[in-house]
Amino acid sequence: MRFASIGSGSKGNGTLVESGETTLLVDCGFSMKQARLRLDKLGRSLEDLDAILVTHEHSDHLSGVRRIAEKYDIPVWMSAGTAREAERRSGLFSTIRIICGHQRFSIGEIEVNPYHVPHDAVEPLQFTFSSGQHRVGLLTDVGEVTPHIEAQLNGCNALLLECNHDLELLGRGPYPLSLKQRVSGRLGHLNNQQAAALLEQIDTSQLQHLVVMHLSEQNNSREKALLAVCEALDCSQEWVGVADQQDGFTWREVA
Repeated sequence: MRFASIGSGSKGNGTLVESGETTLLVDCGFSMKQARLRLDKLGRSLEDLDAILVTHEHSDHLSGVRRIAEKYDIPVWMSAGTAREAERRSGLFSTIRIICGHQRFSIGEIEVNPYHVPHDAVEPLQFTFSSGQHRVGLLTDVGEVTPHIEAQLNGCNALLLECNHDLELLGRGPYPLSLKQRVSGRLGHLNNQQAAALLEQIDTSQLQHLVVMHLSEQNNSREKALLAVCEALDCSQEWVGVADQQDGFTWREVA
């Protein structure tokens, strides 16, 4: 089982998960042209995708999905609330499949476990993915960590974890007060210390990979994010990956 990113941040997001012959794309906040170029860097094409999963309807996660799905006849999995809002924004999708945040399902060789998270969207979901032997957890775009989230991420072999902002940098940064309150609120995004606290709470004994995701270009730095999570895990900064906006990160394999 392996995973990679075609970009992570407020200007666009997309995460690849593969097991055997199955390739999934979680979100696509990029144009079709950009998605094609970014996938090519990872040795993949739009034709390789077996499905697209959508976490929520914000444009940095959704904007490229409809056009790509329609052109390549790719099934798109999302919650009922996300589907309603996505179609209101982008028009009807012919390939939507509705999923429930409490029910696992399989796409090819990957078992997908969706779970609900607090974020300022209609019915947002995040996911864990299982090959039967290994499990990869994804958590971004979430304002606070709940016991339900902790339960979903216990014992993962790999974790892709939001470290959106540093509270001090956000506080003195250029955002207007209303946006600062939204970002740091209970329906906003995880800060570095919240991410670190989650790592201290869950079972990380099987963790082979940690990648920090969705870093704000204005309100965070790689150094601050890495310092927080590495202190929580008592690991070296070289061991932790960082997904950036331009390049995401290349393939990492769970063995």
